[in-house]
Amino acid sequence: MLNQHSLEEIGDIHNLLEDIKKEYEEGLKPILIKNSPERFKNPHTVPKLKKIQINRGLGLAAQNTNILKKNIEEFETITGQKPIITKSKKAIAGFKIRENMELGLSVTLRGEKMYAFLTKLLFFTFAQIRDFRGLSLRSFDKAGNYTFGLKEQLIFPEVNYDDVDQTQGVTINIILEQSSPKYQSKSMDKILNGMILFKFLRFPLNDCGYYDKYSSVSELNQFWDRKKHLKRKRWSQE
Repeated sequence: MLNQHSLEEIGDIHNLLEDIKKEYEEGLKPILIKNSPERFKNPHTVPKLKKIQINRGLGLAAQNTNILKKNIEEFETITGQKPIITKSKKAIAGFKIRENMELGLSVTLRGEKMYAFLTKLLFFTFAQIRDFRGLSLRSFDKAGNYTFGLKEQLIFPEVNYDDVDQTQGVTINIILEQSSPKYQSKSMDKILNGMILFKFLRFPLNDCGYYDKYSSVSELNQFWDRKKHLKRKRWSQE
């Protein structure tokens, strides 16, 4: 029999599936402000999704018109938006790359398309990955944004197996908007804000428990400072 916690969790997931933007504005944001009044004194300091960038590098294969056209159609099917073709900024003779040469595809999603893609990613796509063990916390950058890669496009429900000639992956960059005050402008604070938001949005982060033993951000900062000091000491000895 389901307990109260399980029923609440099912209700939260149902609300996220129905309208993830509405659930963030009416459910997640007020809870974050109520539970952490010292951290989120101003409602504008609560982290929120800004945009999602999806990239794919094709290399020299992009010079083949048929391959490029098929990849553009695939991106349109997955994201619902036509991608832009990324080009090289300078020539590199060692890689046989000329200046202004077509090399890949990129899509930037905002608004409703962004939330629709995120819902599909969280509740349908990750479930299709074989031996999926969750997303690593180490993929956060200093600005609190999150980047991860998917090895194949077959995990997306819109892609037809018969239409795929070659499995190709994509890189997904989730960019957050954080109006952090000066006392929370450190990289660790931005990463922590991203972790809090992702946890509420039911992102499958696999190593959150690693940081449970630290009661505050200051303890975590001290831990990282010690690690940096040990690294410098080892390098100096070498």
